[in-house]
Amino acid sequence: MEQTKALLAVLQHRSPWRRPVWFMRQAGRYLDEYRRTRAQAGSFLDLCYNPDLATEVTLQPLRRFDLDAAILFADILLLPQAMGVDLSFQAGEGPVLSPVRTEADVNRLRREEAAADLTPVYETVRNLRAALPAHVTLIGFCGAPWTVATYMVEGGSSPERLRARLAAMRAEPWFDALMDRLIEASAAYLAEQVKAGAEVVQIFDTWAGDLGDGLREKYVIRPVREIIRRLREKGAEVPVIGFARGIGAAQLQFARETGVAAVGCEAGMPVSYMRDVLTPEVVVQGNLDPLAVIAGGDVLREGVRRLLTLPKERHIFNLGHGFRPETPVEHVQEMVRLIRSEDDAG
Repeated sequence: MEQTKALLAVLQHRSPWRRPVWFMRQAGRYLDEYRRTRAQAGSFLDLCYNPDLATEVTLQPLRRFDLDAAILFADILLLPQAMGVDLSFQAGEGPVLSPVRTEADVNRLRREEAAADLTPVYETVRNLRAALPAHVTLIGFCGAPWTVATYMVEGGSSPERLRARLAAMRAEPWFDALMDRLIEASAAYLAEQVKAGAEVVQIFDTWAGDLGDGLREKYVIRPVREIIRRLREKGAEVPVIGFARGIGAAQLQFARETGVAAVGCEAGMPVSYMRDVLTPEVVVQGNLDPLAVIAGGDVLREGVRRLLTLPKERHIFNLGHGFRPETPVEHVQEMVRLIRSEDDAG
């Protein structure tokens, strides 16, 4: 069979020549070569904004593993930085942002035009599109407005994101205005990535599970639906994968009401639910627990085997979240070997 792009085939409702595989955080600290390149860059943000080095770290996992996609190396917080928020990454602490908590703070933020400041990212996309093997799909991405807003309101990482959740519950006018600005800027950012060569985009809503009925519709589903609508208005017709982590049984509603081509499922999602409820309506992506890759052995083999029961024309093999830094590279190699053994078996 002709080796076309398996990931694109599944997202476009065609039969793939093999089950598509890629991993969230597939470029990262579990690879020695990534750590060396990061040290060469000087800082995490310098790495993100250096097209040559960002291209290099994006390609590194493809040299080790037989994957069907490369995902642009960047960070979801580059966009709020372009919108005017101060951003730094502190060792051992993660991101630190100048907080957005008032109407005045929101009014200082740039809108759609912020995407124009991210030209190094688009240069990385162009570099990657030229460098990738013919069967590998290039994925662009952004953070979903809800998740990005939580970092902006909290001023960085927060275990419970209480300020942002309370602002959402109270429907604070400044918070709703912040969400609208993020929708606008995110759509422009993704459209520029597509123009540069991204063939698929993923919207990461890591903290979507924070919100229950009513709030989920307003702050998770509506923003993703609106971003997709704006992408189409801008002529960007690429498939969109929505990763709304932690929403459980609301994945079906999310798929129906946003128009995503695939839903990324968190590790706790039962495979039976993915197979019986979701795959008749939408492509599923996921959802091996990253800890199973660290554990290796029978745990890893059983986790892979369970996911291979999903129909390969409706499934993208991935993790339920990203690789952890302590992941053994040889376990990743074994996981890919197990998945590819299905292809060998016919």
